[in-house]
Amino acid sequence: MELTDVVVVGNTSDDPFAIDVAFSMGQTEDIADLISMKTFANSEFCPRFISDELNFSHIGSGLNSKTVVIISTSNRAVSRQNLAMRNLFIARAAKENGAAEVILVEPDLYYSAQDRGPHPNLGDVPFERDQTDLKKFDGQPFTVKLYAQMLKLAGVDRVVTVHNHSSAVQSMFSEIFEGQYYHLLPYEIYLDYLRNSNIVNYSPDGEGLALCAPDKGARDFVREMIAILRLPKAKCLLLDKQRTGERDVEISLSKESESTFEDVAGHDIVLFDDMVRTGSTLVKTCQYLKKIKPGRLIFAVTHFYASDEGRQKLADTAIDEILTLNTLPTILNRDEQGRLRRKIVVLKIERWLAQNLTEILDLPVKDKSELYHIDMSSKNPRYTRKISSNEQLRELRNERRDSSE
Repeated sequence: MELTDVVVVGNTSDDPFAIDVAFSMGQTEDIADLISMKTFANSEFCPRFISDELNFSHIGSGLNSKTVVIISTSNRAVSRQNLAMRNLFIARAAKENGAAEVILVEPDLYYSAQDRGPHPNLGDVPFERDQTDLKKFDGQPFTVKLYAQMLKLAGVDRVVTVHNHSSAVQSMFSEIFEGQYYHLLPYEIYLDYLRNSNIVNYSPDGEGLALCAPDKGARDFVREMIAILRLPKAKCLLLDKQRTGERDVEISLSKESESTFEDVAGHDIVLFDDMVRTGSTLVKTCQYLKKIKPGRLIFAVTHFYASDEGRQKLADTAIDEILTLNTLPTILNRDEQGRLRRKIVVLKIERWLAQNLTEILDLPVKDKSELYHIDMSSKNPRYTRKISSNEQLRELRNERRDSSE
C-alpha cells in the first residue's frame, strides 16, 4: 500500500490530535480539506467527503480503493455520545463512496466501562461472576458490545486502541472484528522517558528504582515493564486493593509480589495504571506507600480523566509527579490541569500512534527516532527550557499572580 491510498480524517475537522497523526504519517492535505462536518438546522450531523463539484464522472466512487482512517478522541466541545455517532456516519459515508477499508483509531475506547451485562453470558471476564457483580449491571445494556456491533454495521473493518483496561472489551472487539482489533500498549514510551529524563533516579543496574502495580489489573503491565527494562536490580512491587465502599478501599501487599515494602524503602517508585477517574484509590495507595519512606513517588497513567474531583485529590502531596499520555487531549489544557500543572508531564503520542498505523497498514517505514513529544508546564520544577528575558519576565509575573491566588 502507498500513502496516497490512505485518507486520514478526524471526527471533528479541527481536532489537533487527528491533524498531528495525519501529519506524522505524511499526509499533507488538511483534514478540513478532505471532509466536511455538516450540521443541519435541526442539529443532525452529516459528514461529506469533499470532491470536485464540477466533476460528474466519479459520483459515489471518490474513495475507490482508498483506506480511510478515522481518528477519534474526546473533547470538551462535543460529547462522547455525539462523537460515537459521528464515527458511524463517517464510516458509512466512506464505504458508500467506494472506500476499500475503514479503520477506527480510538485511543481511549468509548463505552469500555460497560464491559458486561446483567447475565453471566454477557461479558467474557477472567473470574466467576457472582450475584454482587451481576447486580452492578442490573438494568443496564452491555453497551460495549452494542457499540462494537454498530461500528461493524456502519462499515468499520479494523479498530485500534491504546491500553484498554478490560479483557471483556478486548475479547468482544476481537470477536466482532474477527481479529482485526489492535490493542497497543505504550511500554516503549514509558521506558524511553524513564531512561532519558530525570523524573526518577537509579543506578545503571536499576538499584533505587521500583515499579508498582496498585491492583491486580495492572500487574501484567508492570511485570512486562520490568522485563523489558532489563535492569536486574529494579524492584517489582504488587499490591492488592479491596473495596469496602464506593470510595473506601483497603491496601495490602500481594502474595504474588516479588518485593516487600522493606525492599523498596528509599527507592523511587513508579505506580502504573491504565486510567484514573476520581483518584480516590490512587491517592490512598500513595499515602499508604509514603509510610515506607520511598524516594520520589510517581504516578504513571495512560488515560487521564481530569475531573474536578480527580484534580483536587491528585494534588495531594503523597504524589510527587504525574506522568500521562494525551489519549484524552484535554489534559494538555493548563486550565484542565489546574494546580496539577506544577507536577504533571504529558507525553504526546501522535507520532508513536502514526508509526504503529504505518506498520498496521504496511506502509513504508519512516524515521522512528522520536516516539513522542513532551508537554510540561513551566511551573514544573524539572522544567529546563532556555527562555528569553521577556519570557522570563512574563513567567515571573505569572508566578507572582499564582502565589497571590
